[in-house]
Amino acid sequence: MPESDGARVEDVRHASAPARILVVEDDTAMRDLLKEALSDGGYTVEGAAGGRAGVERIRQGGVDLVVSDVKMPDMDGLDMLREIKAVTPSPHVITITAFGSIDTAIRAVKLGAFDYITKPFEIDQLLLSVEKALSERALRSEVARLRDEVERSYSFDNIIGRSPLMQEIFGMIRRLAGSSASVLVTGDSGTGKELVARSLHFNSPRKNRPFVPINCAAIPDALLESELFGYKRGAFTDARTDRAGIFVEADGGTIFLDEIAELSPALQAKLLRVLQDHEIRPLGGSRSEKIDVRVIAATNRDLEPRMRQGAFREDLYYRLNVIHLHLPPLRERPEDILPLAEHFLASAAHQSGKAIRELAAPVKKALLGYHWPGNVRELQNVIERAVALGEGDVIRLEDLPSTVRERKRADNLAGALARGMTLEELEREYIERMVTAEGGNKTRAAQRLGLDRKTLYRKLEEYAARAASAPTSEAVTPLPELTRSRPPDDEGIR
Repeated sequence: MPESDGARVEDVRHASAPARILVVEDDTAMRDLLKEALSDGGYTVEGAAGGRAGVERIRQGGVDLVVSDVKMPDMDGLDMLREIKAVTPSPHVITITAFGSIDTAIRAVKLGAFDYITKPFEIDQLLLSVEKALSERALRSEVARLRDEVERSYSFDNIIGRSPLMQEIFGMIRRLAGSSASVLVTGDSGTGKELVARSLHFNSPRKNRPFVPINCAAIPDALLESELFGYKRGAFTDARTDRAGIFVEADGGTIFLDEIAELSPALQAKLLRVLQDHEIRPLGGSRSEKIDVRVIAATNRDLEPRMRQGAFREDLYYRLNVIHLHLPPLRERPEDILPLAEHFLASAAHQSGKAIRELAAPVKKALLGYHWPGNVRELQNVIERAVALGEGDVIRLEDLPSTVRERKRADNLAGALARGMTLEELEREYIERMVTAEGGNKTRAAQRLGLDRKTLYRKLEEYAARAASAPTSEAVTPLPELTRSRPPDDEGIR
């Protein structure tokens, strides 16, 4: 055996417990020879005197690989192979065929055999084939394990949120699990939009197909089109070969378009065509290709003002916004802060091998008192930093960044009193700041203020009229997007 082949067998042998191999051979001398050679190779080996005995042993479980003759009196090796493949999980099979029986060997491979060896053969040849079969089986097991781990990571039970706002969103995600409808996810940066997109994918019938995320703001517009739709050879100077875009890559699965508001008008038109026709045309291509892709888009910007400004296509908006999920900022759901912090603590402690298990009481108070402009992502970073710096089994106040540790809530009422503000002035400032905090989205601002939407629009129009009629020295510059005309009465909450 070549030295490199022997080293590879040694790696497989010692990577875990010895693999269990079943030798199925009706010839006693050949069966004993194979068992001895494989045992010397470091494997645990059993024997079966025929096909029926082999199938019965495999049904009992615990067999990783079968080495079997094809010609046996009680059961043809191909029939035995069919029986083996009906067992779950079924072991890999290497068949041994007589010289001149290549057709039989090919049939065995078509039925699911991993490999075949023709007589006469060298023991080294058998050992190498066994090594390859066990390595491939181990790789498949690892892929299945990782897939299961990913699915569990994005299962509904692993998304943290006790607040009524998040429970409502979780309920919507569960209801959408079997759907292929387009979804628009909105919310501030760091609120978990991609986590929601992955949960939608991994809890859907598409979970065994690709989930492909792309940040539309991170790729120059000149390159984004080829990334999305692919290109044909010769489409541009450096296009030396054909390349499939991510829509083709995600076929059968889900594509997540983050920062969708940053798409140029030209790409918006092409994306609209994809959503309407379910087909794409690569750059330089003359024919369109059918695709089956679910689109989940996300943005931290309010698309309605951008539509009014002509920066975002209204028809594309409604194609994407079949289902709308809005993720509230962390400051609006304080019930979720400590459960999230404890989840991130357990994860970071496990990854770093530290014995940190809990948050000290002053730490909890500081976390609850902070306003979290970076939302869940900022909270995760703060906890991971604290675990990296922490000692002992408790996160202490000094392990937190000073911005979190020393944060004090502003006494807004005291400030208003000091400025001598009237109740009307205080109401106006609060309303205008709330609209600004919601990025100009007056529907959400009205909900947070507890006002009817029409009442909010009326108040904003009154503020704008007073500002316009006030003397120059007293006029206040209205905040952006606050003086737009009132929408139609039938405008829905989206």
